[in-house]
Amino acid sequence: MIDRNNIPQHIAIIMDGNGRWATERGKDRSYGHQAGVDAVRTITSECTRLGVKFLTLYTFSTENWNRPADEVAALMGLVLTSLEDEIFMKNNVRFRVVGDRSRIPEEVNKKLAETELHTAKNDTMTMVVALSYSSKLELTNAARQIAQEVKDGKLSVSDITEDTINDRLWTNFMPDPELLIRTGGELRISNYLLWQIAYSELYFCDTYWPDFDEVALHKAIESYQHRQRRFGKTEAQVEAETQNEE
Repeated sequence: MIDRNNIPQHIAIIMDGNGRWATERGKDRSYGHQAGVDAVRTITSECTRLGVKFLTLYTFSTENWNRPADEVAALMGLVLTSLEDEIFMKNNVRFRVVGDRSRIPEEVNKKLAETELHTAKNDTMTMVVALSYSSKLELTNAARQIAQEVKDGKLSVSDITEDTINDRLWTNFMPDPELLIRTGGELRISNYLLWQIAYSELYFCDTYWPDFDEVALHKAIESYQHRQRRFGKTEAQVEAETQNEE
């Protein structure tokens, strides 16, 4: 049973398994990606109901540009059609994008910007789509920006802190995830939010993303709720702090 008083405020998900889900059913990989959109709708609605404030979805990595051209084209087309979905307004969800938008087709970029603007005042939850995203590129860009500011005399080397880096990341508008979920059975992070998940709880499951539903989400949250988040402290320290808060 989920403790509604201990819901992670930011859940990040690596939505893996669409292609394998379709292949096992004798279908084209694009069929799996379409089914994945249905799962996004389901999980978005449930997260808003539970009180999650940020949901970040790994939609397309910079490495994914190396996939077959027809699959990439199908994925970009799917982005366009899925943004027509009224799930954002129905659930009062704000839409944001993080990633290297310079590589995204102009038509898709235009629609992304329109959706961000259209949903800007929604405040129940923010859905963040990591599109053309690479954590290594994100960190590289932040390092370049900091280096340029130092070179220009706008920033001193001695003043560089973790916040200096945080403020120059694509994700600087949201808190770090408390929970990272990866579906599809793989046990890796795949260049996703490497800085931001330093102390996130990690949850891996074999369920392919199209089959990841409310029940599967609840299992992930329940797993999170049964863990003790220590942030480098001892178990005794955390328990003492909890008792003092009570």
